[in-house]
Amino acid sequence: MQNGVALLLSLCVTSCAVVAPTTGAGSATTSAKDQVIATERAFAKTMADRDHTAFASFVAADTVFFSGPKPLHGKQAVVDFWAKFYKGPDAPFSWEPKEVEVLVSGDLAISSGPVYDPSGKLFATFTSIWRREAPNTWRIVFDKGNPVCDCAAAP
Repeated sequence: MQNGVALLLSLCVTSCAVVAPTTGAGSATTSAKDQVIATERAFAKTMADRDHTAFASFVAADTVFFSGPKPLHGKQAVVDFWAKFYKGPDAPFSWEPKEVEVLVSGDLAISSGPVYDPSGKLFATFTSIWRREAPNTWRIVFDKGNPVCDCAAAP
């Protein structure tokens, strides 16, 4: 009987040791995911607030944005190109994260979601890659928008 209790106790300890790191990694990933969601929302808010300087603070130095006719490389190229979207009193579009996933390492994430015109009509989607550059500091390293396909109208 003692051997059975010892075996059961051994299995329980082993199971707990195996489960504990996974649970910790899961909660760390959840925390990072929450951070990326909050960061993406704050990034989108720069457009609503018409704050081009704040927009620039989210952009990594080595970023690549697929905006315009060719990819934009580097923070300054992106900030300069996007300045036109921050002119005028009204935002030309808005976006929000719908899906966010983070690597188990907690250092790289992807976000995607809808892009709306000023009337609230969906006209595009975005996909962004975020990198943790310091504790609780996420910066965008890749960004790409895509027009929404009106598949019902396609032949």
